[in-house]
Amino acid sequence: MEKLTTGDDFPNLTLNLADGGTLELPGDIDTKFAIVLFYRGHW
Repeated sequence: MEKLTTGDDFPNLTLNLADGGTLELPGDIDTKFAIVLFYRGHW
């Protein structure tokens, strides 16, 4: 996969959430601009 550059569309992703649900990106974001932060919750 190549890096995104200015003007590129964000690829469709399905993320598994800690509560057992899922999050579809970018489909579940209700705004044109967003910041998504990923962090490792378990060491």
